Amino acid sequence: MRRLLLCTDLDRTLIPNGAQPAAPGALALFRQLVRREDVTLAYVSGRHQALMAQAMREFDLPQPAFAIADVGSTIYQVSPAGWSEDVAWRAQMAPDWRDLTHADLVALLAVFPALQLQPPAQQNRHKLSYHVALTEDARRLLRAVDVRLKEAQIQANLIWSIDEPAGLGLLDVLPASANKLQAIRFLLQQTGLQEGDVIFAGDSGNDLEVLLSSIPAVLVANADPQVKSQAAAAKPGTLYLAQGGYLGMNGNYSAGILEGVAHYHPALDAWLRAQQQKLLGDH
Repeated sequence: MRRLLLCTDLDRTLIPNGAQPAAPGALALFRQLVRREDVTLAYVSGRHQALMAQAMREFDLPQPAFAIADVGSTIYQVSPAGWSEDVAWRAQMAPDWRDLTHADLVALLAVFPALQLQPPAQQNRHKLSYHVALTEDARRLLRAVDVRLKEAQIQANLIWSIDEPAGLGLLDVLPASANKLQAIRFLLQQTGLQEGDVIFAGDSGNDLEVLLSSIPAVLVANADPQVKSQAAAAKPGTLYLAQGGYLGMNGNYSAGILEGVAHYHPALDAWLRAQQQKLLGDH
């Protein structure tokens, strides 16, 4: 078995905090998987560092080796000693915004009343995060924001997603080189791994760039229906859509991640089946 960098989104992907039910035993089996010496775990989330740490405590998630936070605008190495931000990643992004400050860009986009800044905890040096009412024409708004940024010679990446529980649209404005996909590729450079050594798992709009890239990926069964339809229309050969049924599980959340791992790595499929039997025997 070659090394595997397992990258997963948190909310409604690894964390079972969506409307659909979780599969009993799936998270326990996931914990067993990431304990393997040949598996390196990375969390890839829109959450900031403190909220990621809170989720790890609340849902008893295993500690990752890396954390890509703030929709890709920060990267941390995680160890028992703490979280250490990767300053090389931060420096790589800065030229995209012409070294302007967060406040400079907020002022630039203040002409759009539909954009409501999220709380300060959701912002950082290279991330502007807004709430948008779902009654707004999101496509038209994003086109207008894109034009204004380009007129200011700002190279930006606009990421749109929907917070289903809150009933709100979410717009993240990042440097062009900052997103989940580019952050994962940066990790590959740091670890000396290839794209074929990665599996990414996601569920929502801010995961689409990775899901539709050349990186092997899995879309969990409980994923946003719109994301499912976009993924199905694109039909990339490196994307697996979890269906449920694997190991008697429903394909939601961590069960979907395990199904994707088994799809891409048959050797781990056999190992997972044996581990499940062991876990069932222990109970």
